[in-house]
Amino acid sequence: MKLTVTVNGTPYEVDVEVQEEARPGLGSLGVLAYGAGNANTPAAPTSASVQAVTANAVVAPLAGSVAKVLVAEGDAISDGQVLVVLEAMKMETEITAPRAGTVSVIHVAAGDAVQGGQSLLELTD
Repeated sequence: MKLTVTVNGTPYEVDVEVQEEARPGLGSLGVLAYGAGNANTPAAPTSASVQAVTANAVVAPLAGSVAKVLVAEGDAISDGQVLVVLEAMKMETEITAPRAGTVSVIHVAAGDAVQGGQSLLELTD
């Protein structure tokens, strides 16, 4: 099999040998049957619920937990100021102000779990 690999903008053609391995116990539908469970049991519906946000909302870019809230309602903030620190997978992410303004409402507190897209706080001009 020939593949083209691009490294730093330079394409290279590479010959690759593929050897198929026989998997014992897996028939022709092995991949489909894996984890299928009982055919009479319907799959549970999945849904995510996130509160609606306004145009003035600062939202979480990812799911995680609130490590710190660095502002209070009524605080005047500047563009780029760190407002909230989120923790996800033992890494901290600073959420900064998209513009200068005043913090009108804070929707979260330290320790709260948040979903991506969830409103953390709202700003007014």
